[in-house]
Amino acid sequence: MVLAVGDLEAAAAFVWDELGLGSVPGGRHPGWGTGNRVVPLGDAYVELLAVLDPVEAASSPVGTWIANASRAGHRLVAWCASTDDIEAAAERLGLVVAPASRSLPDGRTLTWRSAAFDRVAEHPDLPFFISWDGPAELHPGRARVKHRLEPLGIAWIEVATDPGALQAWLGAEEVPVRVVASSEPGVRAVGIQTARGEIVLR
Repeated sequence: MVLAVGDLEAAAAFVWDELGLGSVPGGRHPGWGTGNRVVPLGDAYVELLAVLDPVEAASSPVGTWIANASRAGHRLVAWCASTDDIEAAAERLGLVVAPASRSLPDGRTLTWRSAAFDRVAEHPDLPFFISWDGPAELHPGRARVKHRLEPLGIAWIEVATDPGALQAWLGAEEVPVRVVASSEPGVRAVGIQTARGEIVLR
């Protein structure tokens, strides 16, 4: 899940105070003018994404998108389906697989491949696809962090979309989606299962 925010530290305080979840520094995205913090949930995570360099962001579609989305406060703007065969998903949907990276605070570089990320701003109801490269322990969801409530993963995602279009897009991917009706497509909420019950991020 991607949460566009205006300030990373303020967003980290929000998820801690309101949800009982900790976060860790992510890194900067070269060329985008953005940076992130990660809320690890095990095999999944919430990405807090903010503009760090307004000048660089102004010349980047991603940076411009996040700047506009976060202008009125934090907002869920995108969701992602992890896949073990991103090439097959891309071929099925006529997408391009694009490599990406960010620098970790310890100097290492995290790399991944994605498909359809360039469509998210126009189609926020449809997930982009991602495949992580490198050691499993570098997966953002597995980062070590202190939580007040122990998260067990994402229980469900609420999306305003056309059910048929979403099913055609996902193909055989199994995703716990709740579809709601709305004139404005996009992610509405995410339910996170914890050891003490469910919490909801909107």
